[in-house]
Amino acid sequence: MEFPPSSSSTVSHDTVFYTIYPNSSITTNTLQSLHLQILQTISPFITDYIWQHQPFTLSLSIPPNPTCLCPSSSNIPHLHGHFRYGDNLDDEWFAVFLLFHISIHFPSLSIRLWDSDGEFLLIEAAFHLPRWLNPDSSDNRLFLRNGKIHIIPCKRLPSPSLIDSLNFLTNSESESQASDPVQTVIMNRIKDYPDRARKNMHSVRVRVPVSVAKVLKHEPCLISLAVEGFYDRDIDGMKFAAKMERFLEKGREEELVCVSLKMSRAMYAQLVQQTFRAPKVYPELPCRDRKEEYAEAELGLKISCGMEMMYQQRKCDGVEGKGSTWEAFLQSLEKSGYFQGLLPGSSEYQRLMQNAQEYYRNTSLHSKASDLMSAPIRRIDEILALPYSVEEFKDQEVPPSDDDSWLYNGEEELNSALMERQKEMELYDLKHKSKGKEKKGQDTGSNADGFDPGDVAKSMRAFVDMMSSFEGAEAPDDRNKEVDLDVDQFFKEMESVMKCPGEAANSNIEEGSSSDLDFDDSDGSDVLESDEDNDDEENTFMQSYSDAMNEQLKATTLQKSFVRAKEQIPKKDEGTSHAAEDMDEDFSPVDVDVNLVKSFLDSFSSQQGLPGPASNLLGLMGVQFPKDDKKGR
Repeated sequence: MEFPPSSSSTVSHDTVFYTIYPNSSITTNTLQSLHLQILQTISPFITDYIWQHQPFTLSLSIPPNPTCLCPSSSNIPHLHGHFRYGDNLDDEWFAVFLLFHISIHFPSLSIRLWDSDGEFLLIEAAFHLPRWLNPDSSDNRLFLRNGKIHIIPCKRLPSPSLIDSLNFLTNSESESQASDPVQTVIMNRIKDYPDRARKNMHSVRVRVPVSVAKVLKHEPCLISLAVEGFYDRDIDGMKFAAKMERFLEKGREEELVCVSLKMSRAMYAQLVQQTFRAPKVYPELPCRDRKEEYAEAELGLKISCGMEMMYQQRKCDGVEGKGSTWEAFLQSLEKSGYFQGLLPGSSEYQRLMQNAQEYYRNTSLHSKASDLMSAPIRRIDEILALPYSVEEFKDQEVPPSDDDSWLYNGEEELNSALMERQKEMELYDLKHKSKGKEKKGQDTGSNADGFDPGDVAKSMRAFVDMMSSFEGAEAPDDRNKEVDLDVDQFFKEMESVMKCPGEAANSNIEEGSSSDLDFDDSDGSDVLESDEDNDDEENTFMQSYSDAMNEQLKATTLQKSFVRAKEQIPKKDEGTSHAAEDMDEDFSPVDVDVNLVKSFLDSFSSQQGLPGPASNLLGLMGVQFPKDDKKGR
């Protein structure tokens, strides 16, 4: 059994990836030197930064044993990295800033970056991209180089490989530089960094057991694992928190100490916004009347329990060598049919699972996963092995917590961001609408002011006559071309559809016959006689069905919802009897065209200027409704 190579499909959905390529072939020693230079360049920005889940890292990937998750990079010496940003999107954009900073200081490097959604920089600049660029044509096209965004042009390289794109950047860098609007959109997202990264940090005063205070004093970055352990807790984790075996050796007798901790704003929000009851073994919290002390102790409770759950869970996973690699290994077994469709929990399934676990423990993946999961555990054990006491934290001055009004007053910032994006969309729509109107004016010389209601019926007829397939209906190729509609023929065919099957067949015998069936009696009688035996039973059923349906509809107002032909003609005789009115009501024909246009107008009006079925369908056929300037008068 062979374990499949790692890929982005086995990592979390909230992950950003990046690769850094030197200009040409490079030796291992030179790549290692470059690695150290890059880390030294970005070190001032990331030394005190607390990442949400994982830190920004760079690793070497050298053939023939590449470590990069990108298959296309396996034969190219380069640097690479990836990390989870979770709920803190600022982490991802801070990484973008760092990569831009690297590209400026090392202009000969070409940098790729993407996340689980794909080329997120292209998504950000979607309103300014060339029309040919889409997710299907963006492979190996987007790069950072010398502080600029580069898009490999389609005309020069229709289907570029990674090697082709890197060579193109080296030899024709000026040709691939993206347009100014694209550059501006991305630079606006990162222009506030690194100041925004510092602003994203939140210092808070908490009361925690002395063991937790000791660990976080030596390793402040472990706060991210503690918050993750608390925020993603499950039933098994709650069992660990109920005992607090590692961080509460004295149980309820453990004394709480006051310390200041730094975390991201996203972590702080994850802690504050959740309700959590203290386990029985946890020291008693201050009285609720002492609001400030209680809030500090409650926040410390969540951090301490999160630390305990993280420690115990990783300890179990480390012993078993489980984690993301085990999950990927197990997923590959399921896809290959290893479990033969057996139900989980059955004896045969358990036997196969034990065999898989035994095989996994004998692979290098087990030892790597075990080391990775156990690394924080070993560090915590090392710290707690040192002597410590409550006195170490009692006499120190603890600064007050930062103002957290941003947690409740972010509406203005959100509205500002939404308005900025709305303005961008409106400019994009205005630009393309003006182009469309100009083109339509050149082609037809018409506009919405020359709206003719008859065009609706004509366009609908043309749409119905179009050929369709299993993929759906198609609009006419030339949406602005007038449809030639024979009104008499249209009514004749509509009437044939609305009549009984026998009558419909008779109405189509002669091409030029009218809707009153005024064809030659002898020809008609021959046809009727030949079809009489076959259609008699069917006609009887249709007549009975029609009568029953009419009887049910008499008590409804459905018939009043249609515009009839008589409504278009002024009444000449106001003294018509009630019986005659009923007869007219029953037999006056429905004006199909008028009803069609009326229904479209009603639907369009109900949209209130928003996209909807009426405007979408008619827009597809090249018909535009005029604006209702008289509305509200």
